[in-house]
Amino acid sequence: MAPYYKRILVILFTFQGLLITSAFNEDGDVPEEWILLHVVQGQIGAGNYSYLRLNHEGKIVLQMQSLKGDADLYVSDVTLHPSFDDYELQSVTCGQDVVYVPAHFRRPVGIGIYGHPSHLESEFEMKVYYDQTVVESPFGGGSYNPEEMKMNQKKFHSTEDEYQDEESVFWTILIGILKLILEILF
Repeated sequence: MAPYYKRILVILFTFQGLLITSAFNEDGDVPEEWILLHVVQGQIGAGNYSYLRLNHEGKIVLQMQSLKGDADLYVSDVTLHPSFDDYELQSVTCGQDVVYVPAHFRRPVGIGIYGHPSHLESEFEMKVYYDQTVVESPFGGGSYNPEEMKMNQKKFHSTEDEYQDEESVFWTILIGILKLILEILF
């Protein structure tokens, strides 16, 4: 059951990352609430990793642009050497990669930059922003908002229902195919 919740969390963080990505306009502007902390530039060979550590507290946004080739981004608060096999958050587009690192992630956070094998060498530029849009309470969470809680519960139940519907369709098709095979054989 835990992998199911982990998958939902990854999907939610990915969706939030997509929302953040959509906040950028064509000029590359970022919201006023974001404070630029660092700019990291580098090169990575095909099939290799480069690792960074993030020590800043709070909500952090990692915005990486592949200048040449295709560099992918993997993030983890469990390991300092995340990879495509072991990560909590990822962004693996061919252009701009954005990952939202939540404030509750343990520090230091491991950042893995992977040079995709489709190019001999990849060049990247990563900007690290501090997102100050939501101030969290010192007690570990935001304020209680009953409307937001209801919305989150509805989203969770609708996702669970969609999963059960997909599973039901799968089994219906599989049973139909098995019946057809049995009719042909006997």
